[in-house]
Amino acid sequence: MNALPFAFAYPAILGALIALPVIWWLLRLTPPRPKTEVFPPLKILASVLKREETPAQSPWWLTLLRMLLAAIIILAIADPVFNPRANSLASGGPLVLFVDNSWAVAPDWERRVQTADALVDDAESAGTPVAIAFTADPTNDAVPGTAARARDKLRAAEPRPLVPDRERAFQALRAALNGVKPGTLAFLTDGAAAKADDPTVRRLAELQPADLRLIEGDATKTVAVTAASNAADAMTVKVTRLDSSRAASVALTAVDAQGRSIANGRVNFRPGQSVATSSITAPFEMRNDFARISVDNGATAGAVHLLDDAFKRRRVVLLSGTGADEFQPLLSPLYYIQRALQPYADIIQPTDSDLAVAIPKLLASNPSIIIMADIGRLPEETYEPLTRWISNGGMLLRFAGPRMAAAPADDPLIPVILRQGERALGGTLSWSEPQSLAEFPSIGPFAGIPRPADVVVKRQVLAEPTPDLAERTWASLADGTPLVTMKQLASGQIVLFHVTAEATWSDLPISGTFVDMLRHLLQISRSGGVTSEARSGARVSETLPPYRMLTAKGVLVSETGSARPLIPGAGAEPTANFDNPPGLYGSEDGFTSLNVLPENAELKALDTVGTNAVREGLIGGESWSAKPTLFLVAFLLLLADSLVVLFMNGAFSRLRPAARTMGVIAVVVGAGFLLQPGTLHANDSRPDDDLILERLDNTHLAYVVTGEQEVDNISERGLEGLTQFLTFRTTLEPAPPVGLDLTRDELTFYPIIYWPVSATAPMPSSAAISRIDAYMRNGGTVLFDTRDQISALDNGGNVSANGQRLQEILANLDIPPLEPVPSDHVLTKSFYLLSSFPGRYAGSPLWIEARQGGRETTEKSAATADGVSPILITGNDFAGAWAVDENGTPMLPTVPSDEAQREYAYRAGVNIMMYMLTGNYKTDQVHVPDLLERLGQ
Repeated sequence: MNALPFAFAYPAILGALIALPVIWWLLRLTPPRPKTEVFPPLKILASVLKREETPAQSPWWLTLLRMLLAAIIILAIADPVFNPRANSLASGGPLVLFVDNSWAVAPDWERRVQTADALVDDAESAGTPVAIAFTADPTNDAVPGTAARARDKLRAAEPRPLVPDRERAFQALRAALNGVKPGTLAFLTDGAAAKADDPTVRRLAELQPADLRLIEGDATKTVAVTAASNAADAMTVKVTRLDSSRAASVALTAVDAQGRSIANGRVNFRPGQSVATSSITAPFEMRNDFARISVDNGATAGAVHLLDDAFKRRRVVLLSGTGADEFQPLLSPLYYIQRALQPYADIIQPTDSDLAVAIPKLLASNPSIIIMADIGRLPEETYEPLTRWISNGGMLLRFAGPRMAAAPADDPLIPVILRQGERALGGTLSWSEPQSLAEFPSIGPFAGIPRPADVVVKRQVLAEPTPDLAERTWASLADGTPLVTMKQLASGQIVLFHVTAEATWSDLPISGTFVDMLRHLLQISRSGGVTSEARSGARVSETLPPYRMLTAKGVLVSETGSARPLIPGAGAEPTANFDNPPGLYGSEDGFTSLNVLPENAELKALDTVGTNAVREGLIGGESWSAKPTLFLVAFLLLLADSLVVLFMNGAFSRLRPAARTMGVIAVVVGAGFLLQPGTLHANDSRPDDDLILERLDNTHLAYVVTGEQEVDNISERGLEGLTQFLTFRTTLEPAPPVGLDLTRDELTFYPIIYWPVSATAPMPSSAAISRIDAYMRNGGTVLFDTRDQISALDNGGNVSANGQRLQEILANLDIPPLEPVPSDHVLTKSFYLLSSFPGRYAGSPLWIEARQGGRETTEKSAATADGVSPILITGNDFAGAWAVDENGTPMLPTVPSDEAQREYAYRAGVNIMMYMLTGNYKTDQVHVPDLLERLGQ
C-alpha cells in the first residue's frame, strides 16, 4: 500500500477532538448577551408590543462556526506534516537500490534521485551499508559501501535513452552481494516490462530481502511512439502507453530537420487500450520533410520517433513498352509493379504515348525512380536527359522482356552487356530445368530477405561474362546466372531485372518477395525526387558512423560519446543498445534512424505476481508543516466570530447606514489581504501598438547603434541614401531607417540589420549577442561592415582593430562557414547584374554563407529561409558610400574618388535588399533566357 502523504507530529493532541460534543453542548446552553434598550417610555411600550423574544441559546450556525474554530486549533497543535520522512529501513542487511535510469524516467528523474537520496540518509542514520545498481548502465559496481559513496553514484548517474537491461544489472548485483541478504531492497522502477516476460521482480525476491519495495512514478506520462508509415495520403503513427486504465488523448507533432513544427495529429485511447493508431494528414511534399514524430510534452526519448530517408515517400514513374491491357490487366507489364508500390510510393504514369515527349515531362516532376518494363529501344533524344538525371542521383529500374532481348547490346542505360535473345529454361528444346532463386547476398540491398522456395524462373536474358559481373550482381538464380544486376552512374544507379515484370517468364512478380525487393530498392533510392541539375552527395556506406544522438529527454545532439558505428543489414533489424544508442547514423548526405523501442513494440506493466513487493510512490518534495496555515485560518474564524457577536449585540446599530456599509467593505478588503498576501503591481507598460503597426506596415532599413556619434550618423545617413535610391530606382519604397539597441528593441521587424563594426565602441553584451544570434537563426540577416577594406577574414594574421572586434563578436555567434560571393550567386543578379560589391572602398569581397558540399545555387539551403545567408561581411564601408546629407549630396568621397564606384555601391545595396526580400527567387531557370539576352549571349 502507498505511504500516507502526511502525518501528525503530535498525534496524541488529536484526542482533544473527543471534547467537541461537550463544547457543542456548552455553546448551545450559553445565551447571547441581553440587548440593552433606551429608557424612554415610548420605546418601552414599543418593545412590549414586539412579538420577538431574546433566544434562550446560541444560533446553530454560530455554534458550528465555533466548533470548527476549536477543531482547527486542535489540528494545528497536533502539527500535520506533509511528505513526512520516517526511517523505516529493515535491519539485518545492507540497503540495496536497484534503479531504472532508462528513457521512461527522464521527466521525474530528479524526484527519483531525491527518493533514493532519502533512503540513503536513512541508511546512514542507521549505520547500514548501501549497494546501488543502475539498469541502463553497461557496468555496475554494486558492492555495498558507505552512504557517501552511494550519493556520489546517484549524483553521477543520469537517465539514458535505452530500454533497461535489468538482467545484466541483476547479475552484477548478485555477484556483488555474494550471498549477503539485503535488509531493504528498493526497486526504483519505470514501471514498464523490458521484455515480454520480465522476471526482474521475482529475481530480486530470490535475493531474500527482509523488505522488498517497488517505488514507481506517474505511469500516465510513459507514452511512446513505436511506428510510423508514410501512406498514400497521410503519415500513420502507432502510439503505446503504460497506464491504460482511463481514456486519454495524446497530441502528436511532426517536426522537420530544423525543429519546426509543420503538422499535428492526435491519437485517442479508449479505457483498457494500450496501443492506438492515428494519422497526420499533410501533402506529399510536407510529409517528406518530416524528420521526427513526437508526443507533445512527452520529454522522453521514447516519445520521439526518428525518421530517415526510408520513411520518405518516393515519386515513381512507370513506363512500359506496351499499352495497358484493360481486358486482361494481369498480363499488363505494369500491373504487379503498380500493386506492389502503390502503398509506399506516389505513382506517376505518362499521358503521352510518345516517349520522346513523355520522358522530358516526367523528368520535370523530379521522380526518385523511373521503372521501364520491357522497353528495348529508347528515342535517341531521351538518352542525354535520362543519363543526366541518373547521374544526379536517380534510379532507373528496368525489366527485361522480348523487346529488350531483341534490342542492341550496346545500350548505355543497361547495367551489363546482354546476349542477344533470351534463355528458355525448361521446354521441349531445352536441356535445363526452370531455376529457383539463390540466397540473396548479405551485402546487397536485398540482404535479409528470405529466399522464396516456391519461385521459379522459366526465361531470362543473359549477361555476357565480364570481370566485374559478380560485383554488379544483386541477386542470382540457383545456377549462378544473374537475376538482378546494377551499374553505378555517378550518384545514381541503373538496375535491371533479367525477367519480365509480369508472370510470363517467372513466378517472381506474383510472390511476396517481389514486393520486398521493390521496397528495398525504394529505400535506397534518393528521397524527395531528383532534379535535372547536378547534386552532390555520397551514398550511405555499409558501416554508418554516429551522426546525431538522441538524449533521454528526446533531444538530438551532435555529441556522439562512446557510440560505435552501426552495421545495417547484418541479420536482424538493429536495435538500440549500449554500443549503438538511439539516434541517427551516417552523415549529412544520408543517414539511418535508430529508435529506442523496436517497431510495433507495446508497453506493458512490470509483472509482480508471486512476490511480496510493497508498492510506494516517489516523494513529493521536502517536508512542510501545515501548522501556520491552520493557525491563520483559526485567526480568521475568530475574527469572523467577533464581528458576528458585535453585530448581534448592536455595536453597529448607532452607525449610519453609509458608515456601516463602508465598515463592511473595509473588513472584506482587509480579509482579502490576509487571505491572499502579496504586493500589487501595476501592469507593465506594453510596447506602443502604433509603433509596432508602423514597423510591420512598412519596410525599414535598420542599423546597430554603436554609441559613437560619428559612426551612427554615417550609418543613419547611409541607409537614408540607400532608401532614396531604392525609392527612385525600384518599386520598393522603404520608410526612414531605424537605429536599434540590440538589448532592448525588437529585431524581427527588419529583414536586414547593418552593423558598422567599431573597435572603440563598447563590446556588445552577452544578452545582445544572444538576441542577434536568435534573430539570425529565425531568418534574419546581419551585414557586418568593418569599414577597413579587409580582403580576408583573418587577413593572414594581420587583422585590423575593427577586424579583431568582429572576430570577438563572431566568436559568440553560431555562424555557418563563409566564402566570398561566387560569380554565379543570386546576389550578382537579384536586380542588377554585378561582378563585385564595392562601397567607399572596392578591395574587400562580400562574404556570405558557403555552399555545403558543393551545392549549386539552384538548391535551397535547408538551414536558411529561401536560401538567404544569415550573415554578410564586408570591409568596403557601404554606409560611407551611401551616406548623403539633407540636400542629397554625398557626405564622404569614395577611395579612389570615382562616382561610378558610388553608383555600383548603390547597386550593390539594391541587390542585397532584393536578395533579402526575394531569396533565391532569381535562381529559377525561368529567368535564364532573359538574363542571357541582357548579357548579349
